[in-house]
This record gives sequence, C-alpha cells and structure tokens, in this order.
Amino acid sequence: MTFISKKAIPRRTVLRGIGASLAMPLLGAMVPAMTATAQTAASPVPRLGFFYAPNGMFLPNFHPEGDGGRDYQITPILRPLEAYREQMVVVSGLSNSSIVSPNEGGGVHTRAHGGWLSGVLPKRTEGADVVAGKTVDQYAADVLGKDTSLRSLELTSETNYTVGNCENGYSCTYQNSTSWRTPTTPLPHERDPRVVFQRLFGGGGSVEARVAQMKTDRSILDSVTDSINRLERKLGPGDRVVVDEYLSAVREIEQRIQRTEQNNIATPLPSVKQPAGVPESYEEHIDMLFEMLALAYQADVTRVSCFQMARELSGRTYPNIGVPEAHHSVSHHQLNTHNIEQYTRINAHHVSLFSKFIDRLHNTQDGDGSLLDHSIMMYGTGMGDGDHHTPYNLPVILVGGGRGQLQGGRHMKYPLHTPFMNLGLSLLDKVGVELPSLADSSGRLSDL
Repeated sequence: MTFISKKAIPRRTVLRGIGASLAMPLLGAMVPAMTATAQTAASPVPRLGFFYAPNGMFLPNFHPEGDGGRDYQITPILRPLEAYREQMVVVSGLSNSSIVSPNEGGGVHTRAHGGWLSGVLPKRTEGADVVAGKTVDQYAADVLGKDTSLRSLELTSETNYTVGNCENGYSCTYQNSTSWRTPTTPLPHERDPRVVFQRLFGGGGSVEARVAQMKTDRSILDSVTDSINRLERKLGPGDRVVVDEYLSAVREIEQRIQRTEQNNIATPLPSVKQPAGVPESYEEHIDMLFEMLALAYQADVTRVSCFQMARELSGRTYPNIGVPEAHHSVSHHQLNTHNIEQYTRINAHHVSLFSKFIDRLHNTQDGDGSLLDHSIMMYGTGMGDGDHHTPYNLPVILVGGGRGQLQGGRHMKYPLHTPFMNLGLSLLDKVGVELPSLADSSGRLSDL
C-alpha cells in the first residue's frame, strides 16, 4: 500500500548552517501531492538573460541570407550554436536608431552600449551626473525578482575602475554598466568569481565577516551538512539524485575557485596583480561565471541576468584562436580580408563560449523540462558592423523555449530600422511583464 502525504517541502527551501545558506533547486517534493500541479510536475518559472558582446560584428558572417524562415543557412558566427538550431531564433533588421546623435561626434561605442537595452541616448558627461535609461532586464526584474533572493545578477569579464572620461567626454560608467535600474542608477557588474559565489551562497554579516569566511578552508557545504541530511530524509530517490548532482556542482565550483586563488598566489603575474579568484585564462574565467549563473537560475536565486562578454573598446587579444591583434583594432576592418577573418574568429569564439552556457541550461533538469526549455537567453551587440559604428541591423540571437512562448528554428527578418525596443517589449510579454511602450518602440514583434 502506498501512503500519499499532502505535505510538501516549501519552494523557497534554504539550507542554513553556521555563517552560510544555500538555496535549493526545484524538486518534486516541493509540489503538494495529489494536486493537478503535482501530477504534471512542478510549474516552471521564467528566466531571462541578456549577453552583450562588444565592438559589433561583421554582419555578412552573422546574418543569414534570404528573406527569413526556417530554411536559412547557418553562418560562420552562428555555427557554434548549430546544435541548438531548433531552440534558436536569429533576428535581422532591428536598429536602435534613437541613440544616434549626429551632433555628438565621437563616443559611438559608449552610446551603443549605454543605450543597448534601454533605447535611450546617454547624457554626455564625465561627472557623476550620468543619465541613460532603465533597461529591459530591470523592467523584468521588477516582476520576476519579487520572489528571489537576488533581484537580478550582473556579471562581466572586464572591469574599468577609471573615473571620468572614457570616450569623447562620456563617463566610463556607461561602458561598465549594461544594466540600469533607473535612468540615474547603473548597476555594477561583478567579475570576481569568488565574490559572485559569496553573493549567491554565502551567509550574511559584515564585509569583514565575509572576508574572514573566504579565507577559511571550510566548505560552505560542510557547514550545512546537518540541514542536508534532514532534507534528504524527506525526499524520494529521484529528488535525492537531483540534490546530489546540484550539491556536487556547487562543491566543484568552490574547489575550482580555491584552486584559482592558490595558483595566483603560487605563480603571481609579473606586472598585473589579478583579484583573488579570477582565472588568468579568459575562457576559464567566462566558463566559471557561466557555471555560477546556471546554478543561480537552477536554485532560483535569481531569474534575471545581464552578462558582458567584454567591454566596448576592448583591446583583448586572442592568440589561442590565432588572433594576436586587438579586438577593437580588427573591428575596424575596412573590408580588409585579413581583418575580416580575425574579426569573425573573435565573434564566433564569443558565441562558442555562450554555447557552452546553453549546453548547461539544456542539461539541467527543471521541473518537467530543462532550464533551457523555460528560459529565453538573448545574445547580441550594441553596434551592427563595427567598422560603421552604427546601431543598425543589430545582431540578435534568442535561445530557449520560454515555457513554450518562443518557437525556435527560425530566422526572423524584419524591415531595416524596425525599433530594437519592439523586441524588448515582446520579450517582456513572454515572461509576463507588460509595458505600454519602451523608448522609441512602435509596437510588438507579433510573429516572434
């Protein structure tokens, strides 16, 4: 005889220990027994993510040829995502025309980035009186962030601590922050994996207390062992497997961060001192940040994120993929064959790193599907062709099922200069956030 209990573990279950807490992923035991929800598995929550790549792209190697539809040919820059073709929508024709200012002169990188998710022309200033626009992700966070411990999560691979002018009289703030909570409140993006980990899973207390905790060898998971043991006694075999896999992933991240810190101490850089916990390898750094972001989604610590692959004007070189030249330099390709080849390699490399994050979402169970099934991840740039420095025909990739709200396998080609903010409104609609308009929007992309 099988006994069925009406009791369920709360969705917001958090394991607590001495100086640490750990949110749990969605489990079957969190759904009341003998309910419609229980019979169809737990109801998924929406996740929304925005991923920014700098310096535009070489558009002929990004946008598929033709008039759109399902039979488009994968281009060189899109090729790393070919395995997810049926979960991907490629968008052409959208422009952020409202951030073009013929009277502003230089500063195009700053304006392209500063207005990417808001459609608002940033105020030209070197001081603290920065003004841009509230960004799409933060409108989403107003609603989706009400039930999570972190309203949103902002990450980056590069940080500039310069104060004042970074490009033609524009404050560096505009290049550092993709996400703006209000027109005057840019959100800082964190690059140190150790700090991100503590923010996601560390306990409360003062900054000093957190620093002291970081310096100990005691694992956060070890401090919540008793809570884990009590929880597992309440779970069925299937949920125990999910918890074990989740905790193993958390422990692996913590061990990787500790190893990175030890390596930096044992073999310090000759001229630049890296922050503790930041790997020397760009690829490893990105991968570590992506892994923690996936965990944050899985544990429902946050449902909204914004990620900078690199900053605008980035001069990073990529000799490991055969590009010793600086990214910004080759983006000024002037139709030179060599520059176009190098530029395309960088663009495709960034997409390949993003594809590994998509792999994680696809392989992580979430209720009756995967995290990818229940998410929409948007990847793009603030400029179209980097040589032209204009926010026209922006590269846009959408990946994920959006809980059935997004149909993949398509290239959607809109008339050139269709407002990019039409896409912003459409994405917000798909996660249950409705706005009447946004910047220069003229409506929704109704067929998206």
